[in-house]
Amino acid sequence: MAQSVVMEKAETVNRTAHKAPADFPSPLAMAYLGDAYYEVFVRRFLIDAGLVKVNELHRQAVRLVCANAQDQLLRWLEPQLDETEKDWVRRGRNANSGRCPASTDIATYRRATGFECLVGYWSLTLPERLECIRPYLEEMAGAADRKGEIHGR
Repeated sequence: MAQSVVMEKAETVNRTAHKAPADFPSPLAMAYLGDAYYEVFVRRFLIDAGLVKVNELHRQAVRLVCANAQDQLLRWLEPQLDETEKDWVRRGRNANSGRCPASTDIATYRRATGFECLVGYWSLTLPERLECIRPYLEEMAGAADRKGEIHGR
């Protein structure tokens, strides 16, 4: 019984991964999904890393999920992406949301949207793929810890 459920899930993921881009939600909807999915991933990462104080968890999560941080993460990640993943980044980056927060420039914001679009794609097709960014987050958390930016560990 459990094996058939696992097989059904694997078949669903396989079918989803091979959908044409037009069969997915719009790039901005994918970015919306990716934004939420990445936020939860980062929060879980920080808790697993041993942060226990809520204020510090929030401060570090904001530092890791802001547009500038996502832009830097995407730059680190790009050499590891296949052509389909690069296409999702392009689709998200080129989508026009009609706004840009004052805290960043338009190029950074669009690259961050591309990253979020990619994460949205991963969340629907290969959720385990997000694990490839764990080494980057570990590096960033270690750098922050060495600078004394992480308290409450």
